[in-house]
Amino acid sequence: MERRTLPGRLTWQQGSVVATKQETAHAKSITLALPNWKGHQAGQHVDVRLTAEDGYQVERSYSIASPPEETPRVTITVEQINDGEVSPYLVDELRVGDQLELRGPIGGYFVWEAHMGGGPLLLVAGGSGIVPLMAMLRHRAAVGSMVATRLLYSSRSFDDLIYHDELERLVSSTTLLEVVYTLTRVQPPGWTGYSRRIDLDLLRKVVWSQDQRPLTFICGPTPFVETAAAGLVTLGYEPERVKTERFGPTGEA
Repeated sequence: MERRTLPGRLTWQQGSVVATKQETAHAKSITLALPNWKGHQAGQHVDVRLTAEDGYQVERSYSIASPPEETPRVTITVEQINDGEVSPYLVDELRVGDQLELRGPIGGYFVWEAHMGGGPLLLVAGGSGIVPLMAMLRHRAAVGSMVATRLLYSSRSFDDLIYHDELERLVSSTTLLEVVYTLTRVQPPGWTGYSRRIDLDLLRKVVWSQDQRPLTFICGPTPFVETAAAGLVTLGYEPERVKTERFGPTGEA
């Protein structure tokens, strides 16, 4: 009798693009239907592989933006890097009906599930580092979690804020959720939020006090993550409760 081998999470599989959404001028969300998807946790990522006609292959990792509740559909959000090998194709060329090869979910450290509890939740995002944190916020909303949550989101400009409108809807439609923005380069007229890079003084003004023992997730470029994590530890945060995910110069995370 022939035995069928079921695909594992590190087995490459084909997904069909069922929807796309332009999030900003340079970022697009891509939703794929994956019949063999076994589910994921908010905060995990996938590997995406492109294969050229001559057989050349290139892989990149992208955080999952969708909550576990949307399985077997998976959404990634890709910010285009001008000299990248993968992101320009995904943002500019990929269309509904196309196929995309990926594997996952990958990662078990930088994950959050509503049942974890254990104090308030602090999320700190730099640029496209918002993507895995958005999966957490979507999961929180999907299950009706009452965990007090605060997001500190740093972006170059208002136009570069990914998911801004959805974040505002979540703030208005769910309880105990706060979102604080800081724009580091360009601010629109009448901007009343912060206009600076995240540093110790800004963290002191925005984050939960250390005696509440918050569980913290930080994602963004490496210097951003290191500065934010070090600042929180200086403020008395327990290092083991400050989880970090970072990406390098490719901008992919």
